[in-house]
Amino acid sequence: MRIDVMAHILGGTVGIVAGFAALYTTKGAPLHRRVGMVFVYAMLAMSVMGAGMAALRNVAPQANVPAGLLTAYLVVTGLTTVRPPARWSRPLAVGLLLLALAVGLTDFTLGLRAITSSNAKTHWMVIPFSIFATVALVASAGDIRLLRSGALRGASRLARHLWRMSFALFIAAFSFFIGQAKVIPKSMRIYPLLALPVVVILATMVYWLWRVRSRRLNRGIVIRSAPATLVNDAHVAAL
Repeated sequence: MRIDVMAHILGGTVGIVAGFAALYTTKGAPLHRRVGMVFVYAMLAMSVMGAGMAALRNVAPQANVPAGLLTAYLVVTGLTTVRPPARWSRPLAVGLLLLALAVGLTDFTLGLRAITSSNAKTHWMVIPFSIFATVALVASAGDIRLLRSGALRGASRLARHLWRMSFALFIAAFSFFIGQAKVIPKSMRIYPLLALPVVVILATMVYWLWRVRSRRLNRGIVIRSAPATLVNDAHVAAL
């Protein structure tokens, strides 16, 4: 096995394990912050390498390149959401917005091609293309609102962080457990069981978004004092 493939698999494995750990630890607590940063680094390595290998080796690049770029985008914007603003924050946000728009429009176009293709075997591809296009375009709309308002506070800030990190984890888990199911030994290839971690991620994301939006926000989520430059804005460490 090539070293880049091994690194890609290792990054994905570490990212999934760290992501699950972050989902089930107290939000903002020291352990959450530590495993969160492991998740960020592992996911960035996995997604960028995956997109690069798909493009260079022609491994379903139409599906894998946008998916890899979308995953990296979600992780970076999820991280920057809970970091104090810096001089480079706005240019980075604009660049990431353009990336999300490009991914969304590309997947939307590919979905249209898949559903209108004369080859009926490609029609099912409209489902993943539509999902990724919707996520990318919804996320880019959120970026536009953020750039216009200048800052997010409270529940909106936490919700943006939570759903972006959680959906990035969902993409990685889906690719690992479902997308690569053929490499799993046949005796262990039980699809309902393989789909369970993917479903758990979505269910947990919905739960935490509900918690963030509810009055019990401060139960199970550690809110740290904001730096002087962010008066009245709760600062929560990265997932």
